[in-house]
Amino acid sequence: MADDRPVPLDEYPVHQVPLSMRHVATGDRNAYDRCIFHVLDHEGRALLIAGLGVYPNVGVIDAYATLRVGDTVHAVRASDALGEDRMRLAVGPLRIEVEQPLCRLRLFSDDEALSYDLTWTADFPALWEPHHVQRRGDRLTLEGRRFVQAGSVEGVIRAAGEEFRVSAARWTGTRDRSWGVRPIPGEEGGRFAEERPTEGFHWLWCPVRFEDRFLMVIVQEDADGHRSLNDATLVRPGHRDRQLGWPQPEITYRSGTRHPERAVVHLGDLRKPQELEAEILTSSPLAIGAGYPPADDWQHGTWQGRGWTDRRTYDLTEPHPLAAYGVTDHAARFRLDGQVGYGVFEHGSFGRHDPSGFADFTSVAP
Repeated sequence: MADDRPVPLDEYPVHQVPLSMRHVATGDRNAYDRCIFHVLDHEGRALLIAGLGVYPNVGVIDAYATLRVGDTVHAVRASDALGEDRMRLAVGPLRIEVEQPLCRLRLFSDDEALSYDLTWTADFPALWEPHHVQRRGDRLTLEGRRFVQAGSVEGVIRAAGEEFRVSAARWTGTRDRSWGVRPIPGEEGGRFAEERPTEGFHWLWCPVRFEDRFLMVIVQEDADGHRSLNDATLVRPGHRDRQLGWPQPEITYRSGTRHPERAVVHLGDLRKPQELEAEILTSSPLAIGAGYPPADDWQHGTWQGRGWTDRRTYDLTEPHPLAAYGVTDHAARFRLDGQVGYGVFEHGSFGRHDPSGFADFTSVAP
């Protein structure tokens, strides 16, 4: 019999539906609630990606951290049964402490393979991203609510005998917080999937921190270039958020791949058209260590048993075929309106994409 007693969070006036905070309003097994942090140095020496997720309808909480240094990705992943205390953001050696909501958070890893103690401090207000909805035929497969934020990071990161002293002057931090419904492994396939194959997917997600402003760019397109998600918003403290129109990316790919080397995003502000230039510093495929599809060694929301912790080291000089069919996070240096900033150029392009000239899943840049 399921234990349906009140949980500690039920003491607080935060309910949205007439249910215990143990439960979410939907019975969809793909319900999720999670976060991701990016911590990157301005020279491209290191890129730390860390996240934690709760999957209430499958009873799982998990977390991960990856560090790209040179051609190596160090990864720690942990998973456990979801308990009653939703205020405790900890799994195995990985944990997050919210010291001041929307302003200051602490990130910890106590694992010997990859350890860190970081204070993440917001430099700009959190920004809502567009409501994200995807369907496959008539079936709702994804509905997410997200906000994004940029800030400063201080502390230390250690891996493989190397230590990085993280300072606000030389490092940048971004984070994304999302919840809703999103596919996890176990989604039904069969005839439904066969009759509605995915032709192509093209994605760009860029949170960029400048000294006095924060820019967020999002583009999602189908195989024929139809845009299902679109946003370019500039945030400046003390000013109203400024919409910069319909972003048009021009991406230069490494020959024989879909790996971006640089890009220009044209921002359609009618008052002053601008160009956001992106220079890739280092890259970390989310399917390598971080548990995003189509990873074949671990994915978010999957039951691994109680108290599971896994450590991996990946050599990126070796071929990783699955990485080409997932999203990659690139630490990048950006230029806009005479200013230099830093952030993430997250990109995924697989299958057909007519605007880029990609005909199918085997197509690459000339």
